Order: sequence, then C-alpha cells, then structure tokens
Amino acid sequence: MRYEKGHKEATRSRIVDTAAQRFREQGIAAVGVAHLMGEVGLTQGGFYNHFASKEELAREALALGLERMRERTRKASAKSGAARIEDLVDSYLSAAHRDNVGRGCMLTTLVIEAGRSDGAVRTQLSDGIKEMVQLIGLVLPESVAPAQREARAMAVVSGLVGCMILARATDDAQMSDRILDAGRRAAIVTANAAF
Repeated sequence: MRYEKGHKEATRSRIVDTAAQRFREQGIAAVGVAHLMGEVGLTQGGFYNHFASKEELAREALALGLERMRERTRKASAKSGAARIEDLVDSYLSAAHRDNVGRGCMLTTLVIEAGRSDGAVRTQLSDGIKEMVQLIGLVLPESVAPAQREARAMAVVSGLVGCMILARATDDAQMSDRILDAGRRAAIVTANAAF
C-alpha cells in the first residue's frame, strides 16, 4: 500500500505530539510505547519505522514542548516596556496553564523525573532550562544590566516553574489560586528588582 507524500512525516508528528502530551500527564517512564502507538492508531512495531528508541521520541517531545515556550516569548517580545515580562508571567502562571497539564510547560512536569535519570533526556531537559533562561532574559526590562540578565532570568524561571509545580500539587483550589497570584507578583518583583 502506497501512502501520499508527507504521510510518514505527518504520522511522526502525530506520534510526537501525542507523546509530549502523555509524558506531561504521566511522566516519560509511565508511558508505554504499545499504548502510545495504539492511541495514535498504529501498532507497536510501527514505532520503529519512526524512532530508534523511546529516548529519541522523548527528546523530540521535549523539543516540541520548548517550542511552545519560544512562541510565548516571541509574543511577549513584541510588547514594549513592563508589558513584556508581565504578559509572559501572566500567561505562564495562569489557571489555564495550571489546569491543562498535557499542553503545559514540560519543565513543570518532567524536571523531577529528569533529575533522577541520566542520558539524553536529562541533557535535553537541561538544554531546555538553559533556553528558557535565555528566553526570559530577552523580555526582562531594558534597565537590567547585561551582566545581570542571566542571574535575574534564572531567578524568574525558578519562581515560575516552582510556583506552577506547587499550584498543581495542592488539592485546595483556593490555595492554588493564591499560589499563582503570589508567584506572579514575585516574578514581576524579581524581574524589576535591583540585584
């Protein structure tokens, strides 16, 4: 049976997108290849037509998740002044992001798992952390000196990721909202504070 041109690429993209969502929701280790492939309507054997290993799939899924962070940053970069960082922080620490784990930031769902592992997935996530720090550095206020941008961006990223993890972890909806609100305020203060 012959497929239309682009079929293999479209199938691969569908697998990566589905895997990225499942990895966020369940963790990389908990997602089985057979179940994942069944979800996209393929057999487990078909997986190896697209990927050499689950680790390769995980790296591509992480890269896809990081692209969404790049999109947020590009939108924020189009703004001017304080609105740049405020829009990014508001978007990241939103109830919609908190409530949509499967489509949210990979860092908030996979950092603990990556910290317990070795190899390419940990390296990919480490690269993602570095990139997120660089992206946040691009939208910091112009008043932040170039020599201080990385440290300031690291502080903001740490606050954003930690805040989202805590907001998702609590079973108290009101407390979760308060955590997001406090995190937004803290991130803005950190972005604008003198270090």
